Amino acid sequence: MSPETRATLKTVSIATLATALFKRGLRNQVIQDVRPLNPQAGTMVGEAYTLRYIPAREDLNTLAAFRDPTHPQRVAVDQCPEGAVLVMDSRKNPRAASAGGILVTRLMKRGAAGVVTDGGFRDSPEIGALPFPAYHNRPSAPTNLTLHQALDINVPIGCGDVAVFPGDVVVGDAEGVIVIPAEIADEVAAEAAEMTVFEDFVLEQVQNGRGVIGLYPLIDEQAKADFAAWREKTGR
Repeated sequence: MSPETRATLKTVSIATLATALFKRGLRNQVIQDVRPLNPQAGTMVGEAYTLRYIPAREDLNTLAAFRDPTHPQRVAVDQCPEGAVLVMDSRKNPRAASAGGILVTRLMKRGAAGVVTDGGFRDSPEIGALPFPAYHNRPSAPTNLTLHQALDINVPIGCGDVAVFPGDVVVGDAEGVIVIPAEIADEVAAEAAEMTVFEDFVLEQVQNGRGVIGLYPLIDEQAKADFAAWREKTGR
């Protein structure tokens, strides 16, 4: 992802991106049932770096597992590249934590762009106080060992019913998280930026009392002329 695309994606909503992807036949790119712990943390943009959990087996997932320096959860946190988003497949099971405050803080300090799980985080009040984008289903106090075994790093996963491939572009805002296939990220970002300009014009018109018929979508000739004039006036 180019710096220009990253910057552009920070200016658009996931709702607008969802429409741009829908135009391309991609209907299932919004990760389901996740929400931001800190909606004020700002827009999250980064390439996906993934971690896959499977159901825990009691003989393998004791507290002693964390003493292993190759434990995949710890390794994923310490290897997630700067500017990437750690996306975790927790099988949509928030009954045990995918990670907690210490590991999420480590991600933040290493320069990750954010973290997403379709499970839950422990220490969620502390995570929610961080200036760092983090998304989960709901708070979950039990350690991940209770139900989850971290297994694979940076492989294709499912997160919230969405296929996530390493390197896909992940965007999160106060509404949720969307996944953009890497090969179309540049064009989708550019189109979403144009859509945002138009939607800002439409919202301004509606706030001033104008009806939406002929305006949204833009098919009325007078509305088209008004939009052109507005763009010239605003420099957008």
